[in-house]
Amino acid sequence: MKVETTVLEVGGLHWATSEPIVERALARRPGVLGVEANALAQTANVTYDADQTSLAQLVGWVTECGYHCEGRSVPHHICEPMDDPASSRMTASSGDVALQHQGAGSAHGHHGDAGASHGATAPMSAQDAMGHGGHHVGGSMADMVRDMRNRFLVALLLSIPILLWSPIGRELLGFSAGTPFGLRDDVFSLLLSLPVIFYSAWIFFDGAYRALRARTLDMMVLVAVGVGTGWLYSLWITLTGGGEVFYEAATVLTTFVLLGHWVEMRARGGANDAVRTLLELAPDTAVVLRDGTEVEVPTADVVVGDLVLVRPGAKVPVDAVVEAGESEVDESMVTGESLPVSKAPGSEVIGASINTTGTLRVRAAKVGSDTALAKIVAMVQEAQNSKAPGQRLADRAAFWLVLVALVGGTATFLAWTLAGASVPTAMLFAITVVVITCPDALGLATPTAIMVGTGLGARRGILFKNATALETSARIDTVVMDKTGTLTKGEPEVTDLIVEHLSELEVLALAAAVERESEHPLAKAIVAHAAQLHAPVLVADSFRNVPGHGAGAVVGAQRVLVGNRRLMIAEGVEPNALSDRRDELAASGRTAVLVAVDGRVVGVIALADAVRPTAAGAVVALHDAGVEVVMLTGDNEATARRIAGQLGIDTVVSEVLPGDKADQIGRLQAAGRKVAMVGDGVNDAPALAKADIGIAIGAGTDVAIETADVVLMRSDPLDVAVALRIGKGTLRKMRQNLGWAIGYNALALPIAAGVLYPSLGLSLSPEIAALTMSGSSVIVAVNALLLKRLRLPATEVGRELTPTAVKEAVSGGAGR
Repeated sequence: MKVETTVLEVGGLHWATSEPIVERALARRPGVLGVEANALAQTANVTYDADQTSLAQLVGWVTECGYHCEGRSVPHHICEPMDDPASSRMTASSGDVALQHQGAGSAHGHHGDAGASHGATAPMSAQDAMGHGGHHVGGSMADMVRDMRNRFLVALLLSIPILLWSPIGRELLGFSAGTPFGLRDDVFSLLLSLPVIFYSAWIFFDGAYRALRARTLDMMVLVAVGVGTGWLYSLWITLTGGGEVFYEAATVLTTFVLLGHWVEMRARGGANDAVRTLLELAPDTAVVLRDGTEVEVPTADVVVGDLVLVRPGAKVPVDAVVEAGESEVDESMVTGESLPVSKAPGSEVIGASINTTGTLRVRAAKVGSDTALAKIVAMVQEAQNSKAPGQRLADRAAFWLVLVALVGGTATFLAWTLAGASVPTAMLFAITVVVITCPDALGLATPTAIMVGTGLGARRGILFKNATALETSARIDTVVMDKTGTLTKGEPEVTDLIVEHLSELEVLALAAAVERESEHPLAKAIVAHAAQLHAPVLVADSFRNVPGHGAGAVVGAQRVLVGNRRLMIAEGVEPNALSDRRDELAASGRTAVLVAVDGRVVGVIALADAVRPTAAGAVVALHDAGVEVVMLTGDNEATARRIAGQLGIDTVVSEVLPGDKADQIGRLQAAGRKVAMVGDGVNDAPALAKADIGIAIGAGTDVAIETADVVLMRSDPLDVAVALRIGKGTLRKMRQNLGWAIGYNALALPIAAGVLYPSLGLSLSPEIAALTMSGSSVIVAVNALLLKRLRLPATEVGRELTPTAVKEAVSGGAGR
């Protein structure tokens, strides 16, 4: 079995409750292992066996459901052929779908109206993204927003005269004008209602048909039943001679549902800002050198092996390797690294990073979906489409709520009829029950919050791989951190310098002269420290390395040794007070080396693994959140205690073998703790998998990143606390939204059924029911968007991936 996961475009998913149509239809197909649709993003995660089915077949099956699909949903600069082009109507260039930035309509000719700027990031075919190809209504969120607006306007304009010439207009509003052309009021209303029913409301009937064909129930079914029942009953009364009709109820109901959903779609459009911001990082074009000539081509046309010219201030179009030129590249938008990184021939550069100073010629190494940016976008999309356990429960509840609404509407009609009410009165109550129970708010409650939460994380360089990770992170009470590479940089640095007879700079200059000839990591740290303090640069002769002990050389006229006690004894150097100081430093968890000149110890240099600048702040932030921090390390206890003391960590588990890290996680879990493991190495992978949630530091190995549930792109331990705070904020919004949706239905259903009408005279009309139902969905969407205001700890590492930051980097890059 060859298991693959892809993110497909699914254009035309108007309602959150319509997601099961795609999920159930695809799940029954051979080779499909799992489907998670997302109406907000207009996409779906599909896990399938590539040995049994293909991308082209998946596209065909989505299209059979009645939705628009042209393939994978990926950034607009990535256009690759489908795996089975022979069975598809598409050319190679349209095998993947472009996720366009909303509001960029002037560039592509599709999103020019005001409504478009409020839509979510829109999937669109690669042909459209390049400025040609057919336009498919319903293919993007912006198209859907515009289409919803147009349907609403038609319904509004025609509902007004229908309402005026209805019994409500005649009796309650005092409207007394005669009907045009001498028609009966009901005949005139019937004629005006035809465009409303067969254009504005047709979206409901079409959606209901799709849902029933997929053997599921959604909001479309309820609205179609409510509008259709009222209109068909009125049509029957009109054709049989006239009487009390509900044309105004059917058309105003359509108007309010469309209005509410139009507003809701515009509101929830902001939920997908993260993907849109990531897409804005990628340049549209690249300058390729072909036969010595500069040719500007779309980034999608760059192939592996192309030589690309990147001028100062320009973005690197694809992942590549520098062949000529030197420069500094700002990678903060992709990796979170705050300072520009020096690049020279042989250096790797990341697509979407910004060249700042010199001109580079780079050889394309990874293009299309293989680039770092594309993988980040795919990870964010998959997380946004995935369903948390709470959302799966809400989806099932939404299905049963539709069933309850249909049964409740029928029971309400029968109950009022048996109670002696007229058929029109009983029908009004029944339609109101059906409409007000629409579970769209319930369907939106969790996915909107998840999209905002994952987007909030992505802007900070925190990638949640799925919704379950987001929800689980809110319940973590213990964070286990690997020391080396997580709390520390994994690189030694000089911490202490103690001297006798000579000055610090003299000792450092002599030691650096010897160590400059060595490749040992400790030697490099001493040389770097000397350079940092501007010690004189001396030249060493007759260098001799003593493996495991140190090194010696002649510097000027002096014989200099740098190494451990054994080297000194072997070379006849007598121990003195500095030798004792060396033992004290070693006992505190540092590596200490002696420096001897002409047979006399003149200095002790202590080195230790460098603590990350934000590690202490990360521990404080986690403690403030009520989370216990445990440090896990294979180092000796003295070294572990020194680092723990620096950072304020209470619990230390030292001298742990790589294979035992997962067992330590298991012991904490057995004690009832919810554990997050933070690590960066291959030996951390089992522990990352064992923990309730695994968090990989971005600079870590591919194995750690693959195993983890959350990836921190910045390699900043402070982002652990940020990730947990985002998780808690998201879970809080999910609970608020679910509480609102359930509470609204519990309160509104009996009122709609007329339970309080005989005693209190309290009831709802279908029109008011439609308005409150739509309002409930808008409230849920807006409440989820308020998550963007979540206060997060400040960080000195990197910047948020905001469009403003991107523009500032591009405009100011060349001058840095």
